[in-house]
Amino acid sequence: MQAINDFILAAAGQPWVLVLVLACCIIDGFFPPVPSESVVVGLAAVAATADVPNPLLLVLVAAAGAFLGDNIAYLLGRRVGTRRWAWMRGPRMQSAFRWAGRELHKRPASLILVARFVPIGRVAVNLTAGVTHYPHLRFVGLTILSASLWAGYSVAIGLFFGQWFENNHVLGAAIAIVCAVALGIVVDLVINKFRGKPNVVERIREPGA
Repeated sequence: MQAINDFILAAAGQPWVLVLVLACCIIDGFFPPVPSESVVVGLAAVAATADVPNPLLLVLVAAAGAFLGDNIAYLLGRRVGTRRWAWMRGPRMQSAFRWAGRELHKRPASLILVARFVPIGRVAVNLTAGVTHYPHLRFVGLTILSASLWAGYSVAIGLFFGQWFENNHVLGAAIAIVCAVALGIVVDLVINKFRGKPNVVERIREPGA
């Protein structure tokens, strides 16, 4: 375990780690299997006690990657639609696309902001925004805000939980990642409960939505 901790600590201080963060956040904007939250939160948990990578720089890189990924998804939606590739045609993703199309007409700003915290939700909303030709300049403005909030939130979660595990970076990162995912779901539940609407996760899981 000590060898693993030493490796993580050594890797966290390398410049290529931020390149990895940027790449994961970009790809995650249009391809949900890539776990950008896990990378960002895990590195922030290490930074809490090791001071590497720099937390502020981590926020900036994650926000930039998330913004680029979301807008690449928007442009892909405009060009290829929501059925081009096999992973798009599954019942769960198609349900998410149908839901996103309806909700974008009702509450586009809050939907784009909240969906950034839900992996499949963000991809469905971003692609559908492109398909439905939601105004791109408005989408850019909203994704600047949503990417910044998401990056700050993810790093803050990692820093908060990581500080308790100075001698075990693996455990600290794992707990921080689990808590970040759980809190993201809670945020979605709370926001939509006050709005009196089904939450993103529930709508995505509805087979006939």
